Amino acid sequence: MRLLRRLCLTLTLTLLVCAPVAAQQSTQAIRADRLGFTFISSIDHLAPEARYQRALLLGAGWNRWPLYWDQVERAPGAFDWAGYDRLVHDDIRHGLRVNAILLGRPGFHAAGGAVANLDAPVFADGSDNPAPGKSINPGNPWASFVFQAVNRYKPGGLLAGQRGWAAGAGVTVWEVWNEPDLPLFWTGGVEAYARLLKVAWLAAHAADPNAYVMFGGLAYGDPDTQNWLAETLAVIQNDPARATHNWYMDAVAVHAYSYARRSGLVVRRVHQTLREYGLDRRVWLNESGAPVWDDYPGPVWTSNAPEERQYRLTMQQQAALIILSTAYAWANGADVVLIHQLYDDCGDAAGNFPPHNGDLCATGAMCSGDAYGLYRNERGEVCFSQHPMAGTPRPAATAFYLMAQIFGTQPFTGGDIQGYDTGGASITFLRPLSNQRIVVLWNRRFEPINQPLGAWGDQATLYTMDGEEFTLVPTNGQYTLGLEAASPTSHPGLPAGEPSAVGGPPLILIETITHPPTPTPSPTVALPEGTLTAGPTSAPLTQQPGPITSTATLPPTLDPAFDTRPPVPSILPLPIVSPLTFTVSWSALDESGIRTYVIFYRVDGGEWQTWLTVTDGTTEAAFTGEAGRRYEFAVWAEDLAGNWSENVELSAQASTAVQA
Repeated sequence: MRLLRRLCLTLTLTLLVCAPVAAQQSTQAIRADRLGFTFISSIDHLAPEARYQRALLLGAGWNRWPLYWDQVERAPGAFDWAGYDRLVHDDIRHGLRVNAILLGRPGFHAAGGAVANLDAPVFADGSDNPAPGKSINPGNPWASFVFQAVNRYKPGGLLAGQRGWAAGAGVTVWEVWNEPDLPLFWTGGVEAYARLLKVAWLAAHAADPNAYVMFGGLAYGDPDTQNWLAETLAVIQNDPARATHNWYMDAVAVHAYSYARRSGLVVRRVHQTLREYGLDRRVWLNESGAPVWDDYPGPVWTSNAPEERQYRLTMQQQAALIILSTAYAWANGADVVLIHQLYDDCGDAAGNFPPHNGDLCATGAMCSGDAYGLYRNERGEVCFSQHPMAGTPRPAATAFYLMAQIFGTQPFTGGDIQGYDTGGASITFLRPLSNQRIVVLWNRRFEPINQPLGAWGDQATLYTMDGEEFTLVPTNGQYTLGLEAASPTSHPGLPAGEPSAVGGPPLILIETITHPPTPTPSPTVALPEGTLTAGPTSAPLTQQPGPITSTATLPPTLDPAFDTRPPVPSILPLPIVSPLTFTVSWSALDESGIRTYVIFYRVDGGEWQTWLTVTDGTTEAAFTGEAGRRYEFAVWAEDLAGNWSENVELSAQASTAVQA
């Protein structure tokens, strides 16, 4: 039966600011600990109450903004924190967690493209060796700034004491610069950035041992020729104290826009780069989104001129991107996803003009802007404030709300991607606490399709992208879902066989698991000689900022006698191109533990072959291929109760091409 959620949600999102503040503190608002926004509030645009309430209604748990050094230290040694005190306090007061970006060098601390005296010792005793009671060296200005920022805004810090925050309230996530791989933000070079990161890590942890220092969000603007993370790690590798200090990073951030699948690919690439150095860190996608062209202030007149709206989407495609980009990122191992952004604000170019049909462009005046917002700008804003429905939500607001409601209420695991090459694609997640699966489905083709999906229960709830809700009952153990067609996008450089940067409007299915299928594995085949070298197991996960849910394998917690659910196995993503010998890693989610893994491979899309049967808990091995060939991998798993994973029909869970 169709419910009336769509109408109620639309009215709620539109009319929220009309309600009294007390009424806005709705019990329906959640704080999704793996979802948030950039610029809910920032030093350049301190948010009024209505703006905060809209972010909270949508389910945001995080706010990301820059803490500009040059706006704090306006003269050497003279710090003014007043603006940021209000910003941080407002975020904390509204229950938001903060991803603060440390950047913005004052001119008097410049040294070419880097920072003056960055190589000076971090501590006043003339060393980089931390110890209790050591003071920060005032001759290292970057160290001094980072220490003061962290000491002021940490839980139990100076501002917490002044404002009476609850225990544990404060900023814990400190990102070191923004997009250092782009000259727009950093021109100091890799070695100077490695030092910038090291100094920040040491100074932040001197102020707060629980600080969570994040490698600056990477743009991967030229992914074929540049890997800033790998270049930085190559520098840090020569530091004899790197292991003692966690390689000077507790997490890595990455950015991806406009192309949904790329969000997963860049997250996967970061994980792969880290593995190449024997590291395991949390990865955040802390900028993702797309501007729209078919709504003011976008170039609405370009409907028949795709070259003039490159990388922009329609409002419906933007909403689909919110769901698919986030699902791809989580499926590839991202912890937190932050969407850019809540409102249009001013984008990269400030301006204000009335809606028009392109005539303003003929005069040479500013005639379009970046419409990234889930909400249109309000009347009276300095930029883009003349929309006839100012302050109202775009469809992407409903999409974000839906993701927060489904994924923000309890922990989830997994992220099994299926059917990507067949047109009807899906990503499956599990919610162990409620014994449910969540399936995100969408159509990659330009014509509608009916997509079958095997049932794991007796009924399911289906949500559309715009918030409509249905109850489904399977027929002969199967659901049949109508998937709307994808629509073209203007996105140069899409890979071959990728018709659209987004795909059709996704559906989300939630089902209580009562009878998942049980596979019958085929007999194992002996491993050919010379193709396998055992590799080390993964390093343990590093420190987390609070209760962020891990995507790591669940520990055995259930007596096998009571475990009736099959494991969910996966292959860790592989890079697009690999050397002749590369590492393949596998794992499985299960309640009682894993007894057996069977790992398969195929070459250039041929027949599946058994590569390895593992019964000793090994989850990683080296594979040697042939130059110019493409290899795909899949895995079955058997748990301690004898349940085999349900993926009877093998499909690729990871793939790579060997360098020619």
